[in-house]
Amino acid sequence: MTVFITRRLLQSCLVIFVMSLIVFFGVNVIGNPIDILINPEADQAEIERAIKALGLDRPIHEQYLVFIQRAFEGDLGRSFVFGEPALKLIMQRMPATLELALCAMLISIVLGIPLGMWAGLKPESAAGKSIMGFSILGFSLPSFWVGIMLIMIFAVMLGVLPSTGRGQTVGLFGLQVSFLTWDGLAHLLLPAVNLALFKLSLVIRLARAGTREVVLQDYVKFARAKGLSPSRIVLVHVMKNIMIPVVTILGLELGSVIAFSVVTETIFAWPGMGKLIIDSINLLDRPVIVAYLLMTVFMFITINLVVDILYSILDPRVRLQDIKG
Repeated sequence: MTVFITRRLLQSCLVIFVMSLIVFFGVNVIGNPIDILINPEADQAEIERAIKALGLDRPIHEQYLVFIQRAFEGDLGRSFVFGEPALKLIMQRMPATLELALCAMLISIVLGIPLGMWAGLKPESAAGKSIMGFSILGFSLPSFWVGIMLIMIFAVMLGVLPSTGRGQTVGLFGLQVSFLTWDGLAHLLLPAVNLALFKLSLVIRLARAGTREVVLQDYVKFARAKGLSPSRIVLVHVMKNIMIPVVTILGLELGSVIAFSVVTETIFAWPGMGKLIIDSINLLDRPVIVAYLLMTVFMFITINLVVDILYSILDPRVRLQDIKG
């Protein structure tokens, strides 16, 4: 296991380095933030002072070397617009985004696995067909339209849930969270459901496909022949074996939920990282854009590493094949 984890860590470090090159050079060759940040009536001397103050007067490779040096010190640059460290701005908004993403994934897991297994165990029943029909809708409906409909129904027509904002928050381990208060939960429910819809449909289809495959295996037939109860067969023999692809996909999807929750955060005015990155792109705030993209890459890599380790625990053949390779 130690060799397996060490190899994955080295691969992760290489990926981060390559992505830092791509992200930094890709962002810094697009547009000129001076055109947006400086008054159009400013003279050439003021423009040159601003360029020097932002460090844009150096060649691009020197800017990258300075960026790498400061990155090892925990400094990913200072925002051109806010004048604050980019990492600080992101970390201030990250708890809200993580809370929304984790709540959406929890809804997907808690509802998706049982519904998918039900549809897999009883594929010809009315309930099984209805579940699969719902999963098709979840894949087909655009999230922005679903979000607007949720606001129209539950906030405008019924008036039972708030439509925007994060609600009341409380401190937990130094972070501000909203799921520990009733007002916060009320504000969290609609955006979490909207963000979870696509993932819920995905989990349902994965769990159904895995269940349909596993119930035909010899060990399940043998368990039935031994007289084990149906609940024990489902919980012990079926669920454990369908979790391998589900864990893999959910690990990858968690990163995408965190990175691409921009639409949901915009619709529900959720104060997360999505609004920050949209504003930064509009203002060409390069340090914030680079820091956000690198933080996203880091989260993807960390999640994938955890998934690889869980995968190797669920199926030891994975790490054995990796060691042989």
